Amino acid sequence: MPSNRPLLLVLVLAALATAVQAADRTQPRPSLERIAVDPALIDVGDGDTVVIRWNQDDRERIRILGIDTPEIAHASLGWHDDQPYGREATAFAQGVFAVAETVELLRAAETDGYGRTLGYLFVNGRNYSVLAVAAGYAVETVGHYGDNGLPAEAEAVLAASRSVGPVPFEAPFQFRRRMRELNDWREAKEEQENMQPAGGSD
Repeated sequence: MPSNRPLLLVLVLAALATAVQAADRTQPRPSLERIAVDPALIDVGDGDTVVIRWNQDDRERIRILGIDTPEIAHASLGWHDDQPYGREATAFAQGVFAVAETVELLRAAETDGYGRTLGYLFVNGRNYSVLAVAAGYAVETVGHYGDNGLPAEAEAVLAASRSVGPVPFEAPFQFRRRMRELNDWREAKEEQENMQPAGGSD
């Protein structure tokens, strides 16, 4: 009987290559230096996410570092409910970037697990993350995730957080977890209802 070892070896090597590629989160774009961004190219997703339209074929999704803002409904993620203050946080971001005369992007050296750029944005020279925390529309995340190799910017966010009082909304990560649990329950209930035989008369 022919040996299956060559085939097995190929499969193992392919799996290892895939795992290495998935684990490689090195930022392919220039990082650890500020680059100018035309404010007109920025689309606000929510309070802590923007998209930069560099050209028709190049859109860079930015997860703004140092902060977490209340969520708005994301049908693609399966929930259809805004978190309280989510719309206000989004409107704050839209207002800040609408009046921006200059914007600079400072990328971290790695992307996040979804392939998004991690970075700080500076609007008219001011760190947007600090502005959002100071306005009460964001909580700091440096204490949980670290400084992402940008210690000065991270410390500025921490300092802003220490200077403001408690926020009036649930921690966004807790809201996301609750929404996932709610969606799982809804899906299980719908599946159970679909499995029940339809009623009818003889």
